[in-house]
Amino acid sequence: MKHLITLADWTSEDVESVLELAAKVKAKPGKYAGMMAGKTLLMVFEKPSLRTRVSFETGMTQLGGHAIYYDMSTSPLGAGKETIEDTVQTVSRYVDVIMARLFEHDAAERMAASSSVPVINALTNYSHPCQILADLQTIKEMKGRLAGLKLAYLGDANNNVTHSLMFGCALTGMNISIGCPVGADYSPAQKVIETAMSLAIKDAEVEVTHDARQAARDADIVYTDSWMSYHIAADKLEERVRVFTPYQVNADLMGLAAPDAIFMNCLPAVRGYEQTADVIDGPQSVVFDEAENRLHVQKAVMLRLLDLA
Repeated sequence: MKHLITLADWTSEDVESVLELAAKVKAKPGKYAGMMAGKTLLMVFEKPSLRTRVSFETGMTQLGGHAIYYDMSTSPLGAGKETIEDTVQTVSRYVDVIMARLFEHDAAERMAASSSVPVINALTNYSHPCQILADLQTIKEMKGRLAGLKLAYLGDANNNVTHSLMFGCALTGMNISIGCPVGADYSPAQKVIETAMSLAIKDAEVEVTHDARQAARDADIVYTDSWMSYHIAADKLEERVRVFTPYQVNADLMGLAAPDAIFMNCLPAVRGYEQTADVIDGPQSVVFDEAENRLHVQKAVMLRLLDLA
């Protein structure tokens, strides 16, 4: 567990270990307050962020360490004047852990290959492992378990959140049913489906359907994500609203899920698009618990990668 680039690189035991630690960190934060004393986190940002930057920087501060914000748009790396390999080999001699929020997944892999300190993928176009670890922590808090539950994901399934959800569910024995439009632009890649199936424990099922109602039926968790991810051009909005509206999470769709189902969205969210306001602001929504748990699980990831807890 030297790096966290994609959950597909981790074992079920790795995931369970971090989730157990995250629960302890959340319950007794004071116990871990000084464990990063003298440690430095470098936060590399190519993509904009709210939750990622604030949660990582706050987490490092609460653990007694220091975080440096590095904006690629104003750096030699971002300007193409220095390679990823040279940059990472240099900063590895200064800091204890690197977190990177990037466009291309290949860049995160190159960082990990060049680094002598742990590298954490805080988002790429392929993978968003920290978000899904926080999701898993939230589900476990709300449901008391993970194995055997059914998570229904509705909407754009050709994205980092869906990929990492598939891996995370498989590794924890959760069934996942993805409801998405027909077409390669909207569906998980076959390679991702095959990888998730190969990771599955406890007979966890991985299903992709183009029927939103089938995906939502009897689900314990209903999950959706933005229709307009950062890489989607603004002029695609009208087309994407047309394509994804049948997969909008509304009261009717939530009514097909289990009576005690919870609703999740990793945020940002647009009411009236991927979900209706009555769902995201309703009693079944746990979106802000989910957002909070980014802080706790990321603290646990850093502690584990540095072998401090």
